[in-house]
Amino acid sequence: ALLGACWLALKTDGELARKARQIGRLSAFGTVGVMGVFSLSTPLTEPLYVERWFAGPTAIFSFIVPLLVLGCLYIILKGLHAGHDRRPFLGALGLFLLGYAGIGISFYPYIVPPSVTIEDAAAPDKSLAFLLTGAVVLIPMILGYTAYSYWVFRGKISAKDGYH
Repeated sequence: ALLGACWLALKTDGELARKARQIGRLSAFGTVGVMGVFSLSTPLTEPLYVERWFAGPTAIFSFIVPLLVLGCLYIILKGLHAGHDRRPFLGALGLFLLGYAGIGISFYPYIVPPSVTIEDAAAPDKSLAFLLTGAVVLIPMILGYTAYSYWVFRGKISAKDGYH
């Protein structure tokens, strides 16, 4: 809901953009609230997470990431209130990237916490090399097509431009 509302606020104007900004404000608080609940409950599920979050060099992320989340929330709310187009969407993207970073910090190097490591779950080296070859070819094509699509559909759309 947050990403969709911020996207609509970015791409539309008028009444739809106003409603998207309203939904964006509510969903921003909801998203950060749910992220907070999961972040506070994660260390309680496994003693390894407590050690990883609050000891050693990774402990610094336990203090920086929540501050960055609050910064993203501020960017989203301030941008929605001021009627900015890009800031709320970029803040929402940052919020989700921070969420994934938190999951990565908590679980690494495990895929199925806390029993299977990434190395244990990986395919044989020849299979990985084959997949890497495909990825080297396909990822630039996908990124190029995505960039082209964003270029074609750039700018705002209004009700008079639609099918009405």
